[in-house]
Amino acid sequence: MKLSFQKQVRLALLYFLIAAAFGVILRSFQVFNLNFNYRFIVHGHSHIAILGWVYVCVTVLFNKLFIQKTNKIHREYVGIFIATQISLLGMLITFPFQGYAFLSITFSTLFLLVSYGFCWFFIKNIKVEIKSLICYPYLKASLFYLVLSSIGPWALGGIMATLGPTSIWYRLSIYFYLHFQYNGWMFFAILGILLFIVESHSITFSRRYHKIFFIIINISVVATFFLSTLWTEPIGMVYVLSALGAMLQIVCFGYAVLWIKNHSTTINTIFKGTPKLLLQIVLGVLGIKLFLQFLGSFPYFAKVGASIIELTLAYLHGVFLGLVSISLFLILSITGYSKLTVKKMCVYLIGFLLTESLLVYKGMMILNKKSSIIANYYEYLLIASTILFLGIAIIFLKEKAPLKNLPVNRLNLSKHEIKSQDKRKDNLQNHGPVS
Repeated sequence: MKLSFQKQVRLALLYFLIAAAFGVILRSFQVFNLNFNYRFIVHGHSHIAILGWVYVCVTVLFNKLFIQKTNKIHREYVGIFIATQISLLGMLITFPFQGYAFLSITFSTLFLLVSYGFCWFFIKNIKVEIKSLICYPYLKASLFYLVLSSIGPWALGGIMATLGPTSIWYRLSIYFYLHFQYNGWMFFAILGILLFIVESHSITFSRRYHKIFFIIINISVVATFFLSTLWTEPIGMVYVLSALGAMLQIVCFGYAVLWIKNHSTTINTIFKGTPKLLLQIVLGVLGIKLFLQFLGSFPYFAKVGASIIELTLAYLHGVFLGLVSISLFLILSITGYSKLTVKKMCVYLIGFLLTESLLVYKGMMILNKKSSIIANYYEYLLIASTILFLGIAIIFLKEKAPLKNLPVNRLNLSKHEIKSQDKRKDNLQNHGPVS
């Protein structure tokens, strides 16, 4: 069975469009009298956004960029891809109408098992030359966090059966899943792909400082999970660990920005035009995220974030729509799938900024104990969500690259190039951290 790269990416974008449509429906509940179960739609919205759009897009890119190309391996991938689509289609049909029930749990369980299969498939069939690159540990770490995050869904069944949905462990298991999805699986996958793209343009790294960076960033990912537990008002040490994790991530971010600045000439040749703008947006959103994480390690701000749902939603949507999704648009643009322009991205960016602004506005009104908000607030929020949906629709419908000569096909390093880069990297062993 022939599965083209373009069709697979378009399927991922279709899931994103469907998730956005669910978002519009959710915003319509406060405006119209809809005969749907709000909670069920939330489940469908979140599952299709995270597992449909992001997971499918990342695994398609992983297969395109890093997996060996043989008929046997391709057949294995097709089997995994089809099984993934069956599970996603099942969740798409069942979650909006029954929430967590036998069929939806069956399909979500199937998805988890298939995702384990993809992890094994990737490790077993990755190109040999990729293993000597700086990006390789990040790719492996992303899969590790993908598996680790699945402990959350597995735990939910037992918690529901024994302690019930009102238990703190129910909420903690969901936060565990979301944290290691966003900050582990998605973050390391995107970073690994971007590092591969950079290495494909013969930019070298100091291996010694890279190892230190990699260790620190992993420690920070684990430590910042405790930010998601502060609403339980734990012992003081948990606050210390949370703050430590947040500070370590800020240090790593500062190092990365300094490295980009030090290699600005070469970086500007890789990220030019729209990709450059998207990279700047991603770095800006990431900087805001890290600052908010640090604030959230203090008891007052932790309590505010946990008690005001609008601020929580603004943060989660900001990370998903502003950091993860725009990073994927950036990668798709560089690989040549999507011929994005600033003009064509405007609708998406306007919708994103409007929804974030309105959510933060209401959250701040609640924080300042204001009894009333602007008239027609929910109508404005619905309009903003509709604009966001239209922005994704434009990307889905208009951004179709030619079927041949994609730049992604040229993002492959020969063994000779790998050896040459290894020699240069070895020469950097004793150089400074921003060499």
